[in-house]
Amino acid sequence: METLKFEDLNLSKEVTKAVADLGFEEATPIQSQAIPFLLEGRDLIGQAQTGTGKTAAFGIPVIEKMDPASKHTQAIVLCPTRELAIQVAEGFSDLLKYKKGIKVLPVYGGQSIERQLMTLRKGVQIIIATPGRLMDHLERKTIKFDNVHTVVLDEADEMLNMGFRDDIESILKQVPKERQTIFFSATMPKAILELSKKYLNKPEHVKVVHKELTVPNIQQFYYELKPNMKLEVLTRLIDVNNPTLSLVFCNTKRTVDGLVAHLKARGYSGEALHGDLKQSQRDRVMDKFRSGKLDLLVATDVAARGIDVDDIDAVFNYDMPQDEEYYVHRIGRTARAGRNGQSHTFVVGKEFHKIKDIERYTKTKILRKDAPSSEDVATLRTSSFLEEIKKAIGDGSDLKKYDTYIEKLVAEDFTSYEIAGGLIKMLIKSTEVEKNDLPAIKEYDSSSDGRRDRKGGDRKRGRDRDRGGDRGDRRERSYGNDRSYGNEKSYGSERSYGGEKSYGGEKSYGGDKSYGKDRSYGKDRDRSFGKDKRKGDFKKSGSNANMVRLFVNVGKKSKVGAGDILGAIAGESGISGSQIGAIDMYDKFTFVEVDKKVADTVVESMHNNTIKGNKVAIDFAKDRD
Repeated sequence: METLKFEDLNLSKEVTKAVADLGFEEATPIQSQAIPFLLEGRDLIGQAQTGTGKTAAFGIPVIEKMDPASKHTQAIVLCPTRELAIQVAEGFSDLLKYKKGIKVLPVYGGQSIERQLMTLRKGVQIIIATPGRLMDHLERKTIKFDNVHTVVLDEADEMLNMGFRDDIESILKQVPKERQTIFFSATMPKAILELSKKYLNKPEHVKVVHKELTVPNIQQFYYELKPNMKLEVLTRLIDVNNPTLSLVFCNTKRTVDGLVAHLKARGYSGEALHGDLKQSQRDRVMDKFRSGKLDLLVATDVAARGIDVDDIDAVFNYDMPQDEEYYVHRIGRTARAGRNGQSHTFVVGKEFHKIKDIERYTKTKILRKDAPSSEDVATLRTSSFLEEIKKAIGDGSDLKKYDTYIEKLVAEDFTSYEIAGGLIKMLIKSTEVEKNDLPAIKEYDSSSDGRRDRKGGDRKRGRDRDRGGDRGDRRERSYGNDRSYGNEKSYGSERSYGGEKSYGGEKSYGGDKSYGKDRSYGKDRDRSFGKDKRKGDFKKSGSNANMVRLFVNVGKKSKVGAGDILGAIAGESGISGSQIGAIDMYDKFTFVEVDKKVADTVVESMHNNTIKGNKVAIDFAKDRD
């Protein structure tokens, strides 16, 4: 179908002017197909991917139906995540630029419900909501559906994947039957079709395949790996390709958190983005990524929706996407604005067949590549090292001040080649120590989402934690009306199991609540923490067989003392000081011995915690039995 001009869609002058201000002249394919049907009041099922202009496709008809004279709620748009709800609300605001008297309100968890209530009392015609928070308002009777004539489900497939089907059905049952119902979804699983038969009235079906299914500027590769090779191959690819900004996709929040912890332990500046993080944390991470202060972002598919950054050089599919269209969404994050980009997909076992399905769907070839070897990485580092030497030499004008040292060595019968070789040898050796002073981290099997059977730690909460997104909104009801404990100690939507565990702000050991100074775990006790141990002997523990050694990614340069680490472990895990043994501190990391019986508890409780503002990654050292 040919695309239409907005001026051909018979829109109001206000909306036409707002669209012109946005710089759009021609409607996208999904807008060209959907808007005429929706303006007629027809029910519709639209299949379109992110980036096709679907927000305007349903937003423009919704706005055109609004009655500014009525302050009652007239339209509901449901979104799976807070990010998408905010993004859609911003899109509506742009389109309403010249429409007076029409108010839009995004309603989602993580925001004060009192603030939402104040706005609702003034009258809001269009509500953009996540299902959990909308259900809260319905139970409080602070949002009423009596005058609602339009309901939109945006990213309907994602809402079903996140477990919102019961909420969606409950909402649709409460809306007046005389209404217009609109579903937009990137995929059309059976559950979507079942809902459409139940709640839509003779809907029109429109489907648009993304124009950029095959993007010539994206080099697409895949690597056949064993599960425990993924982390090593990812870091080698980053080292070899040295991308400015990278986006790594995982299928679950748990895998995201585990991978970020391992990357940080290896010295990479990665951050997580998923539905369990508080809104303030997500905003902070995205600001850092957009500004280039963060070069590696690890995300789930849902959390990555709405990311619009032009400078992403590489996308890594750490986990194989669950659907062919997800693959398109992921790799479409790179090679934007005419730039080149790369996508790297990790394939494990039978997942190879999915590569063939993706190739058929995208009508493109994904090239098989061998993972870079450690020798490849070493060669690259050597080349980079030599380039740095060349830069240091420059035109040689500022090297004259070192002539005295060289002449002294020449006088002792050393040749210039020997002197240069000796200096390079020293530099390489120091560089190797710098890069290799971290012990090997115990690899986790990402095919099981990084889960370990730690006395039921992750497994007990598995189902609820995987729901993601706005699922936490519903938990608020069991603690009262948006009840808050302390500063940000929220047991509702902001409860984070895998992100930054925040109880009353940022719990810092050694900061305000100091276990290193006031409780004499600091200077006076340092002598008992293996101060005189040989610093190069990583495996030697010097304690009995009942102890196990843990690796912690903070050290002396983090301005953390042994007492801070002791206090943090004891305070978070609840174990006694007698179950903690030697603490060997180095510049960038620390080894801590703990009783084998409580080791899993310590690792679980300290994961993603902070010590003096430093985010902690803790795991078993490689000498674990």
